[in-house]
Amino acid sequence: MEFKDKQAIYLQIADYVCDQIVVGKWKVNEKIISIRDLAINLVVNPNTVLRTYEHLQQQDIIFNKRGIGYFVVDTAPEKIREMRRQNFFNQDLPEFIKKARMLEIDFKDIIKMFQKTEDK
Repeated sequence: MEFKDKQAIYLQIADYVCDQIVVGKWKVNEKIISIRDLAINLVVNPNTVLRTYEHLQQQDIIFNKRGIGYFVVDTAPEKIREMRRQNFFNQDLPEFIKKARMLEIDFKDIIKMFQKTEDK
């Protein structure tokens, strides 16, 4: 995984974990990869992964069974989608609209491109 400078590494790892949950690779109520193994896979300090897991636990995405490991909360996929939708509408979309206006891109052209991607 390549990390970006604009966001804390533990948050980027949290996004990765959430991606795994949303696409169904890590299933609800099933044990997820251990802190140590994820740290090895991503070549980061285990403390960084621990911070990620604590963050996701506070977000009610994962939960810890003491002595066993971390598991995906049954409502996690929808919760992640809803959080990402809110982020999209509050941050990504306004920036996109600003750029489109600055470049004088017509909304009809955007719709055509969107429809093209649906056909694939």
